[in-house]
Amino acid sequence: MTVFRQTLGATTYTFDHLVDLMAKASPRRSGDELAGCAAETDAERAAAQWALAEVPLDLFLTELLVPAETDDVTRLILDQHDRGAYAAISHLTVGGLRDWLLDTVTRPDAAERLAAVRWGLTPEMVAAVSKLMRNQDLVTVARAVQVTTAFRTTVGLPGRFSTRLQPNHPTDDPRGVTAATLDGLLLGAGDAVLGINPATDSPQAVNDLLHLLDDIRTRYEIPTQSCVLTHVTTSIGLMEAGAPVDLVFQSIAGTQGANEGFGITLEMLREADQAARELQRGTVGQNVMYFETGQGSALSAGAHLGTGDRPVDQQTLETRAYAVARELDPFLVNTVVGFIGPEYLYDGKQVVRAGLEDHFCGKLLGLQMGVDVCYTNHTEADQDDMDVLLTMLTAARVGFVICVPGADDVMLGYQSLAYHDALYARDVFGLRPAPEFEAWLARAGLMSEAGRMLPVDPGTSVLRALGAGA
Repeated sequence: MTVFRQTLGATTYTFDHLVDLMAKASPRRSGDELAGCAAETDAERAAAQWALAEVPLDLFLTELLVPAETDDVTRLILDQHDRGAYAAISHLTVGGLRDWLLDTVTRPDAAERLAAVRWGLTPEMVAAVSKLMRNQDLVTVARAVQVTTAFRTTVGLPGRFSTRLQPNHPTDDPRGVTAATLDGLLLGAGDAVLGINPATDSPQAVNDLLHLLDDIRTRYEIPTQSCVLTHVTTSIGLMEAGAPVDLVFQSIAGTQGANEGFGITLEMLREADQAARELQRGTVGQNVMYFETGQGSALSAGAHLGTGDRPVDQQTLETRAYAVARELDPFLVNTVVGFIGPEYLYDGKQVVRAGLEDHFCGKLLGLQMGVDVCYTNHTEADQDDMDVLLTMLTAARVGFVICVPGADDVMLGYQSLAYHDALYARDVFGLRPAPEFEAWLARAGLMSEAGRMLPVDPGTSVLRALGAGA
């Protein structure tokens, strides 16, 4: 066990394990304070970051934050590690990795260089380097990473910005879901996925929603994919029954205990991935999994302890969840960054920082990373904070964001982005939807050649407008 010491002025700070050092080096957040692992002062945090910068990357392969003997996510991380890909950076410290990343993004072949080391990086290495980076560093590096996935649309291409259209309804009323879906389609949303959080997880309710979305999609020949965010076992059962399942959803976390709290195992996820691929419902690709994560999920499940029963910081545990995700080569992953509440991310500043960290870490590890730019109503945040995070994520070339009618999810009871917010991001940065979806919008008379959404004639019904290109 390595003990780390760092002197600042007349004070020497001691960190008795890499777990402790990582936690103390994290930017301030309420979840780490709740877990009892946060730095007590800004000076201690600065000392921890200074010490972390000098840690060799090799140490993360021998001094494990969560023991492999008791945690299958740790075992997966070790199994995934590619020594060949690691060779190019194996001589570096955490601070050296930061310098290497910021140098690499200035080169014309930055995307290729970053992709080449992807499987040589462990989540803990990536989490560590993110703790040393300013917000603009997180944006700059993430912007240079290229990740592309495909099902019926292709997400992540240069010059593109995608959205999940989230038409939730508090009673799963088909009319309410349909109205919210058509509202979003008319505003150019939904090229990443039409994704519903059902009010009930009963197989029959999920089946009804799947058929509803599939009917809308097929009736108007919309090149997109649908997903009802139910438990993976429900999706497996529905696939066996012949339901129109495009993407299989599951919430995942960074420890075995937290995943058990979700009622899942790695083998269960592999089974679902294989079953969905065998359906061959994709047209331009067969990435079939959709995962959701969020800082604080392991702590909320009481599954956040690492080596020596030390609490592991929530951002490192979040990044470990990305090892689970990338094992299945998913179509989409997103962090619901402010959804869990102020116990874990207290205010707008913490939500913005966490969103940039999650996007950077997931994308660097090779995931099609999106963000639910959101907050709960008892968090010290507002839509101005969400505007800041959306703008910075768009600059960082985020894969997709989630949009709901009026930015207010009336079923889940939290604030997210509106369909209009995605139009703002596309307009300011000169971005367009996924190419397959953009072509459909043009055929339906909903988008101009310049890429701007067109108004619908008040005398034309919504359904007729959508059917114009069918």
